[in-house]
Amino acid sequence: MKYFTLIVLFVLFSCGNKEDILLPKSAVTVVSDVQDHSPIYIFFRSKDKDTMAEVNRKNSIISTNWILNIDKRLPLRLVIPEVIKLQQKKREEKAHKNEKAENYYSYADTIGKNLAFIRFTNVYYKMEKPMGTIIFFDKNNEILIENTIVKKEKVKEVLIQILSKEQSNNFTLSFNKDLSFGSYIQNKIFIESLKLEMKSNQEFIY
Repeated sequence: MKYFTLIVLFVLFSCGNKEDILLPKSAVTVVSDVQDHSPIYIFFRSKDKDTMAEVNRKNSIISTNWILNIDKRLPLRLVIPEVIKLQQKKREEKAHKNEKAENYYSYADTIGKNLAFIRFTNVYYKMEKPMGTIIFFDKNNEILIENTIVKKEKVKEVLIQILSKEQSNNFTLSFNKDLSFGSYIQNKIFIESLKLEMKSNQEFIY
């Protein structure tokens, strides 16, 4: 599957209507291609002073890989509850379940000028504060490890120091509920780049 024109704007033509999604963007490609997929869209909507997330999954097929195209302006407090519902539906499906089918978020690769993807199939989201060694991304994009602000270039060093002391790699990823989805994806890509093997597959939003 190839993508030619999409950099930041994902344009969906449906029933004669043009719908725009502002995708997250990054100069790093985690996954470059996904075959046998179904698209799901979560649109940014505003009414009066309220922001809402609107899900369109009418073209999704349970047995395929799912690609979630989510507007980067939406806060996690609106996005993640919808993602949880989608994950639950796919995980509980029995009749058409495909164990090999994955779930991906899409984002715009600013170098290749096409779509790229990051897998989240095995992530279990919780809308609460966790216990343990917490890596927390606040709404200002600062990174806190055990309640101490750590510069991005020092994160891996600090985590390795903790690992050597505690003999555990059970770090927990946590994100401020008001963090934008665009920032969330950039932070996820950053964590991927650290190449740290973490035991926990839970992520906490609070």
